[in-house]
Amino acid sequence: MATEAHGEETGLVFHPMDQFNVKPLFGDGAVHWYTPTNVTLWMAVTVLVIFLLLVVGTRGRAVIPTRVQSIAELAYGFVHKMVEDVTGKDGVKYFPYIMTLFMFIVFANFLGLIPMAFTTTSHIAVTAVLAMAVFLTVTVLGFVLNGTKFLGLFWVSSAPLPLRPVLALIEIISYFVRPVSHSIRLAGNMMAGHAVIKVFAGFAAIAAISPLSIAAITAMYGLEVLVSFIQAYVFTILTCVYLRDALHPSH
Repeated sequence: MATEAHGEETGLVFHPMDQFNVKPLFGDGAVHWYTPTNVTLWMAVTVLVIFLLLVVGTRGRAVIPTRVQSIAELAYGFVHKMVEDVTGKDGVKYFPYIMTLFMFIVFANFLGLIPMAFTTTSHIAVTAVLAMAVFLTVTVLGFVLNGTKFLGLFWVSSAPLPLRPVLALIEIISYFVRPVSHSIRLAGNMMAGHAVIKVFAGFAAIAAISPLSIAAITAMYGLEVLVSFIQAYVFTILTCVYLRDALHPSH
């Protein structure tokens, strides 16, 4: 109690992880699976912003594009080239799914940088669903397109015969770890950056170190803008790599 009182006097009582709490939009009751929460709200805002950009913003398409149309075209071309370069011509037909993933993640990340907003991609419950959707889609697609030949993904035929069973076990383990690493990487990076910003913001209340704290917040905010894009890119390009494995499973 004495520590808390001293902290309140110096302005150092802050909880960096409070910003990740899931809260109901209406009232203060328990959160059930059907309860509208701040996560629900900001995921809906993310979808709305994407709709406004890609549908409403490009409705009046012109040879000389508007700024909104230019952003939409840049995003489209960026993801399309990524899919084509990584998966080849065979993977372009799956471009809509990958484009949807990229746009949702990048806008969820950017919207989370708005003061008082909620970063939905900082929650493993959100990123795990995205990662499991990719994992199941790629796995099912691999067996549908290749049948049992898809198991060739785990058999390194170019390795010496005595090593192949060991490598096969390693490949199987690494394959099933994919959704774990895929989801934790995104959630962990988003959570860590926002928590650090909140820590620096807590020290900004102290006059003696306020200028240093504000400078640190500005630097971290700029870094988080970069990280928000990079993490969306990493999640998407790994999805393309996994898709390539499903389309061409042989080593």
